[in-house]
Amino acid sequence: MIKKIKKRDGRIVPFNPEKIKNAIYRAAEAAGRDDALLSERITKEVVEEIEKRFPQKIPHVEEVQDIVEKTLIRNNFPEIAKAYILYREKRKELREAKKILGVQDDLKLSVNAIQVLKRRYLLRDEKGEIKETPKQMFERVAKSIAEVERAYGEDVEKAYEEFLSVLTSLEFLPNSPTLMNAGTEIGQLSACFVIPIEDSLEGIFDAVKYMALIQKSGGGTGFSFSRLRPAGDVVKSTMGIASGPVSFMRVFDVTTDVIKQGGKRRGANMGILSCHHPDIFEFIVAKREEGNLANFNISVAVTDEFMKAVKNDGTYLLINPRNGQKVREVKARAVFDLIVANAWKTGDPGLVFIDEVNRRNPTPHLGEIESTNPCGEQPLLPFESCNLGSINLSKMVKEGKINWERLRKVTEIAVHFLDNVIDANKFPLPQIEETTKKTRKIGLGVMGFAEMLVLLGIPYDSKEALKVAEKVMKFIQEVAHQKSQEIGEKRGSFPAFEGSIWKKKGYKAMRNATCTTVAPTGTISIIAGTSSGIEPLFAISFVRDVLEGTKLLEVNRIFEQIAREKGFYSHELMLEIAKTGSLSQIKNIPEEVKRIFRTALDIAPEWHVKMQAAFQKYTDNAVSKTVNLPREATLEDVKRIYLLAHELKCKGITVYRYGSKKEQVLYVGNLKDEKDLVSVKSEYSGGCPATSCPF
Repeated sequence: MIKKIKKRDGRIVPFNPEKIKNAIYRAAEAAGRDDALLSERITKEVVEEIEKRFPQKIPHVEEVQDIVEKTLIRNNFPEIAKAYILYREKRKELREAKKILGVQDDLKLSVNAIQVLKRRYLLRDEKGEIKETPKQMFERVAKSIAEVERAYGEDVEKAYEEFLSVLTSLEFLPNSPTLMNAGTEIGQLSACFVIPIEDSLEGIFDAVKYMALIQKSGGGTGFSFSRLRPAGDVVKSTMGIASGPVSFMRVFDVTTDVIKQGGKRRGANMGILSCHHPDIFEFIVAKREEGNLANFNISVAVTDEFMKAVKNDGTYLLINPRNGQKVREVKARAVFDLIVANAWKTGDPGLVFIDEVNRRNPTPHLGEIESTNPCGEQPLLPFESCNLGSINLSKMVKEGKINWERLRKVTEIAVHFLDNVIDANKFPLPQIEETTKKTRKIGLGVMGFAEMLVLLGIPYDSKEALKVAEKVMKFIQEVAHQKSQEIGEKRGSFPAFEGSIWKKKGYKAMRNATCTTVAPTGTISIIAGTSSGIEPLFAISFVRDVLEGTKLLEVNRIFEQIAREKGFYSHELMLEIAKTGSLSQIKNIPEEVKRIFRTALDIAPEWHVKMQAAFQKYTDNAVSKTVNLPREATLEDVKRIYLLAHELKCKGITVYRYGSKKEQVLYVGNLKDEKDLVSVKSEYSGGCPATSCPF
C-alpha cells in the first residue's frame, strides 16, 4: 500500500487517492462527462499502477500525474486526458507566477490572492523577507484568537482547531487588521472606528491625533463634523471668524495622506454632516473637483423630516450647532437636487438615513449614533470600534442546494471567533477600549453571495434572489443571536446590557450588542477567491494587473466550469467576453447561462437597492452596497435610487456612475476594439470602482 507521496517542495505527506479521483472527475466534467463511476474506476487503476511501480519508494507527485495521463489514454479517454493535461499546465503556470512572488503557496490560492497576501498580510523578517506561508498566517491568527479561551477556563485547543478549519477552508475570514496584526506586537484587530469631534481647536486636533494612531494600525475612521460651528461664525475666545467643517476636513485628509498604516493599507475616512448644518451646501460640493478630500467618502445625514419635505416640496431649517439657533429656512428639494447632481457627477455624497440608524440603535441609553465607518456599514457611537468577518457563501452550496447545516456551524464558529477578538485586541486608545468593551459589538457578514446565486441557478435581478437573500441573512442573524446569547450565559452579557433593546425584548443574556454587518469585503474576498460582499459579479472575464507590468486573464471559475461542461468554452471566447466583461452581446452562449451570469452594469439600479434592503432587513448594523450605474445613467436615476433606499428602510445609500471619475480601479472595454479589454487593479474585487473606496 502506498502511504506517502512527495510534494514539489520536497515535503512528504500522506497519500490521498481522493485527490486523484477529484482531479479526474474535474477533467471529465471539463470534457463534458459528469461520471463519478468513471473517475472511481480510473483512480483504482492509477493506484494499482503506482503500487506496482513504487513498491519500496515514495512516488513524486509529478510521477503520479504522469500515470494518470497514461491511464486515461490507455482507457481511450483522449478528451479527458487532454483536459487533465491542460489543467496540469495551468497549475504549472500558476506555480511559476507564485515562485516569482517569493511566496510558498500551501493552500492553492490564486496568483492574485498570493500577491495581495504578500503585499499586505504575510509577516516579514527584519530584512523585509516574507517569513510565513498563507497557512502559517491562518495558524498565527487562529492561535492568537483561541488563546482567549484560557481566561475563561475553556478549551484552547478545540477553539484553535475550529478557527483554523474555517480559515484554511476559506469558509470564513475576519477583517484585514485581524489577519495582519493577530499574534503580533501591534495587536490592533478592529477595522471600524468612529471618533467624535468637539467644537474647539483642541477637540479637532485631538481627533486628528486619534485618527493617525488608528490608521497607523490598519483601522478606518468615521467622523461627524456636524457639531462644528459654521464658516463665518464667531469664535469668542479670539474674536475671530470660524472657518467651518469643510476646511477642517482638509486637515484630516492631508494627515491621512501621510499616514502609511504600517505600509499595509491606505487610510480611509467617512465624513458626515447633518442636513441641518448651515454649511451643508459647501459640504455637498466639497468633492466636486477630482482629488479634493481624496481620502474621504462623504455622506449627508438626512432625517425623516428632511425626506418628507423633499417628497412634499417643503422647506426645513438650517440650525447653528453652536447655539441651536435657526439660521435660515431652505427648500429641501434644492438641497436634495444638489446632492443628486454631485453623486451623479462624482459618486459623492451618499446618504445616511440617520433616524433609521438610531431607531435600530441597540444601546440608546448610551447616546445617539452620529457617524459610521468609511464604507457606511458600521454605525458606531463616539469612541466605539467594531471588528468584522465574513462567511463565504459560495462555499455553502452543495449539489445545487444551500448547505444549511454547514452554514449554521460556520456561523457559530465565526461569532465565537469575533467575540474572542474583542478580548485579544490591543486597542489604540483607552477611550476606545472602554466604549467598545461596554457594547462588545461584532459584525458578521457575507461574501460570495453572487456566486451562491449562480451555483443555485438564480439570476441576481429576480424576486427569487431577493427571497434567497432574506432567507440566508435571516438564518445567519438568528444563529448569530443564539450563539451570542449562549456565550453571554457562560461569560456574561455586554456591560451595557441593562437599558439595551435586548433587555427590553426579554433576553436574559446577550454577549454582543450587535452581531451582524454586511461589509464590502474587498481584499479578503480576493483571498477567498469569491465575489465581494453582496455585490453582483463585476465581470465574467477580464484582465487583472497582478504584478508590475504583468496582466493575467481571469475568468469566473464557475462560468468556466459551466462553459466546459456545456461544450462552448474556448480561450478565444474568454477574450471576446473580456472586451466588455458582460455576456449580453456575446453570441453562441445559451440564454439560460446568460441569465444567471448578469454583471453589475447589466442589472437595473432598482435591483441593487432592493438587494441591499433585503439584507438590511436581517442585519443588526448596516449593509455596504454600491449601486453601480452605467455611464449614460441620468440624474433622475440617481434621484429614484435615493428615494427608494429611504422607502425600503436602508440605513444608507451610495451610487457610482461608471466613468464619473478619471481615476478608477475598473475600466470596461469595447467590443469593437480588439485590444480594449476590461481591466482591473490587483485589489479590485467588486463594488465601488472609484479609488476612494479602499475597503
